[in-house]
Amino acid sequence: MKNLTIYIIALALFVTSCKDFEEMNVDPNRPTQAHPQLLLTNIEWSAFQAFGGTSPLYAQKMLVQTDGENTSQYYKWDRGSFDTYYQLRNVTKMMEEATRIKDNSYLALGKFFRAYYFFDLALTFGDVPYSQALLAEVQDTYVPAPYDSQKAVFLGVLKELEEANTLLKSENNIIAGDIIYKGSIQKWQKLINSFRLKVLLSLSSKESDADLKIKSAFAQIVNSEPIIESAADDGQLVFLDQQGNRYPEFNSSSFGSGMYMDSTFIRRLQDREDPRLFIYSTQTKLASEAGKALTDFTAYEGGDPAAPYAQVNIKATAGKTSKVNDRYHKDPTTEPRVLLGYSELQFILAEAVVRGWITGDANTYYNKGVKASFKFYETYSKGVMPSYVTEAKADQYLARPINDLSQALTAEQKIERIAMQRYLRSFFQSGWTAYYNTLRTGYPDYRRPAGVALPFRWIYPQNEYNVNSENVASAIKAQFGEGKDLISQKTWMFK
Repeated sequence: MKNLTIYIIALALFVTSCKDFEEMNVDPNRPTQAHPQLLLTNIEWSAFQAFGGTSPLYAQKMLVQTDGENTSQYYKWDRGSFDTYYQLRNVTKMMEEATRIKDNSYLALGKFFRAYYFFDLALTFGDVPYSQALLAEVQDTYVPAPYDSQKAVFLGVLKELEEANTLLKSENNIIAGDIIYKGSIQKWQKLINSFRLKVLLSLSSKESDADLKIKSAFAQIVNSEPIIESAADDGQLVFLDQQGNRYPEFNSSSFGSGMYMDSTFIRRLQDREDPRLFIYSTQTKLASEAGKALTDFTAYEGGDPAAPYAQVNIKATAGKTSKVNDRYHKDPTTEPRVLLGYSELQFILAEAVVRGWITGDANTYYNKGVKASFKFYETYSKGVMPSYVTEAKADQYLARPINDLSQALTAEQKIERIAMQRYLRSFFQSGWTAYYNTLRTGYPDYRRPAGVALPFRWIYPQNEYNVNSENVASAIKAQFGEGKDLISQKTWMFK
């Protein structure tokens, strides 16, 4: 009996000591649990301000470089990056924490950000790891993820967006940690459904695909779900003049002596007598010295994006080339970054009407899109600039035959004008969206050296070849047969 008592005491001491030992080995500085609101703020900041820097603007013929050959300007890029998966790890963790505390609002936003990032990955590369990606975050062993087809990723993206909308329908709380909509469930629903429309339109070449059901899905959202109704619903990140909260291009060295405006972009604005030209760029040095008015369209000129950079530099050195407006790198708050807003949505709806996906007046949607873009700059541009883009100026602009959608005679001509206006509003506001729209619609055309074709994708990262070689090889074969991993290869959505 005495031995049994000693054994029980020893066992109790062992259990207690083990428990104490486990508690002692929990690092208080590395918590394993956190409220999802603590993750949401950083997730939103990363997604809404990371639009690819200036690289898309070179590819979209808005900027030229004069002190070296810019790979985006001349379409000579090669490998892309899978760094997006690092952002998705945070999204995965937020969703885990949302599930733990049973809060569907954070789970819904997690699905939105998953959709946002995987949509971008699929556009960038084609097939990418999706259905089995990020499992290392929730399982003990790491297994290289197989690739899902681009079509499967798009189907998954649309499904997750639909699920996000459904989850939010039953929520009425304020989302803490939300720096975009200050916790508004209703505005998040509008953004999520509007983003669904953007994804569907990006697949217009696959309209007849029975799995996607693009036309009926688009109409159902427009007719039955809340979507962005005004600029007050814009999904935008407003910057503050505080450390870590400033405009991403503030004080950027990339705006140095070698960066100038593209002549084709300048000319498109001049041809349309578009006052946004005065907000996007500066006068040439010669025009400024000559005392030309800021509103004189002849005071602006760009560099030829198809010419060798040394040749463009000669023109720039002579003071005959405009630079990017100083506000983009000197103003710490400049303007919000709009992930998706009222202006772009109106152009999406206008194109959908032209394609016969929904009923309505394409001219009305188009005009609202232009006016909303003008209003954006009237609201956020500083100094005398707002007077350039008043509603009255927008009305004058739309009355010009070149800008009047009603004067386009065919559906193709209408799509061209809608695509052009969607492009003109996208300066520092759309990342690579304008580029993919050109690949999809053919508009606007991008000037480039003779014999240079527009790339359709990026090459997979070298690290995938190092650690996931079997799966990346299978993905390349599934997409391109015996073809190679090249930027010229068309992905499923463009075939």
